[in-house]
Amino acid sequence: MTVELNADQRTATPQPAAHALRGLIGGRVHLPGDAGYDAARLPWNVAVDQRPAAVAVPRSAAEVATVVRIAGEAGLRVAPQSTGHNAGPLAAQGLDDVVIIRTSEMSTAIADPVRGIVRVEGGAIWEPAVDAAAAHGQAVLHGSSPDVGIAGYSLGGGIGWYARQHGLACNSITAVEIVLADGELVRADAHTNAELFWAVRGGGGSFGVVTAIELKMYDIATAYAGMLMWRLADIEPVLREWAAWAPTAPDEVTTSFRAMRLPPMPELPDFLRGQELVVIDGAVLGSDERGEELLAGLRALNPFMDTFARVPAKSLVRLHMDPEGGAPFASDSAMLGAFPDAAVDAFLAEAGPDAQTSLLMAELRQLGGALGRSAEGSGVLSRLDAEFVSFAGGIAATPEMGAQAHADAVRFTEALAPFANGREYLNFAENPVDTRAAYGADVWTQLTGIRSAVDPHGVFAANHPVPRLFENGAPTS
Repeated sequence: MTVELNADQRTATPQPAAHALRGLIGGRVHLPGDAGYDAARLPWNVAVDQRPAAVAVPRSAAEVATVVRIAGEAGLRVAPQSTGHNAGPLAAQGLDDVVIIRTSEMSTAIADPVRGIVRVEGGAIWEPAVDAAAAHGQAVLHGSSPDVGIAGYSLGGGIGWYARQHGLACNSITAVEIVLADGELVRADAHTNAELFWAVRGGGGSFGVVTAIELKMYDIATAYAGMLMWRLADIEPVLREWAAWAPTAPDEVTTSFRAMRLPPMPELPDFLRGQELVVIDGAVLGSDERGEELLAGLRALNPFMDTFARVPAKSLVRLHMDPEGGAPFASDSAMLGAFPDAAVDAFLAEAGPDAQTSLLMAELRQLGGALGRSAEGSGVLSRLDAEFVSFAGGIAATPEMGAQAHADAVRFTEALAPFANGREYLNFAENPVDTRAAYGADVWTQLTGIRSAVDPHGVFAANHPVPRLFENGAPTS
């Protein structure tokens, strides 16, 4: 997508403190007014207009450490960002004193079958990690899109196609390498810097810049996976059946439900272009016979397309058909404690065939199973206390379209508010929210205390920040 820059964007004036960074790391630090600044600051969600004091593009952990140290000495804050899928809440905080460390050039993924891990650099996206594991007949707990950054996804939780069997992706992390506020690179695992290791697994980007992650591999070479598709006009019985089945379905199945209004875009395949559809997609970690048994009730509703079959595990990274390469989007989300018939009615009113809406999609992700249980050795985000998480959004190609899409997404969320439980899943929260709502009250004080210990002067900025504590226990930024 080409983004037109106006004259103000091209001639922005750098903050004086940012000049301390000029010339660092081979000149790969871009200040406002520099030729490379506008391209470097552009997040995956191109509807977000983030204007930091500088953007640094390191190629190694040592270069990350240099930028963090010099930025801190200059009185600037630092925000790690790999792809910028969830850039909106960060930009909304104001970035005049923030250096974005764009880790996208730190992108390798290497499998170690002896240790049973894939080691990825801090800017890696999912597809190379999936491929690295698949070469050994294994899988990692990837998300629904091949070009989402592993670090942001995994540090914030991570719900993928194996989630109800194996839990949140953050708890498949076996170690991180992270640059702290003083520029020191440390390793954190179950035995070294164990409190920091607990905090980053679900606590997000407030604790440092992660330069490498080690992820557990799982013995998954294939899955019974695919999608079922109906016309939007047929949504009601399908949604009622799925909503009744999903909460108590066995752990080995993970699915999502979407009502979709697809634009007539030429890049879409013919069977999708301009269509209004219902899509249930997902995976079963079991035999074909088990998959057929679990899907029988949904298949009885006569989908016009059924692609469920035995497929290579690596193909699941594109199962959800998420857009790749960047897109303008506006959205809203909620965690739902239950989804009774009244919730189905509310969903249909806002996203069904008779709804007047700009929403591209209104989605429910099936939770429960291992996602609802705390496993021994988990990080701060040990489970998700909800039956479903909703996510609704639309295209924001212009400011007007963005405002309308956001308004419609919020209206959808508000319609489901009677069934929400007040919690947040931060990876889906693309607008500013109270970070505390993602965690139990029993862990929040501990989490903020760890932030205070590793970042006492507030060097790091995050899209969903964990605050520091004053000495008297009052929260600060």
